[in-house]
Amino acid sequence: MDEDLAQLARFARGELDASTFPHREHVRMGFEMLRQHDFAETAYHYSFALRAMTARAGKPEAFHQTITIAFLALIAERMQVGKVADFLAFERANPDLMDRSALARWYRPERLAMEAARRTFLLPDAAR
Repeated sequence: MDEDLAQLARFARGELDASTFPHREHVRMGFEMLRQHDFAETAYHYSFALRAMTARAGKPEAFHQTITIAFLALIAERMQVGKVADFLAFERANPDLMDRSALARWYRPERLAMEAARRTFLLPDAAR
């Protein structure tokens, strides 16, 4: 099994250490999962994996459903439009997604700070 698939399997089981899992790896795991599954299935498995990681780290409150689904949607859209061969090409074509603040274009900080945004997916701000 190739290393990316092995790491994806560990991620899907929630076995990766949250303290050594930077934003770029969140994007990479989303990309790799979307290569294997459709969006709805990825959203379920990816959310499950992040919840398991944050619970394992003793910080279940760190999981944020809106940020998770919004980033996955951006990754999926860019994958469909860009048709890249691998994650390195995807990263080069989408440097904005490597910045955690990429959602600022669609969400005000106050909206993402809402408790409801942590628990469920909130649509982007209508006025943006």
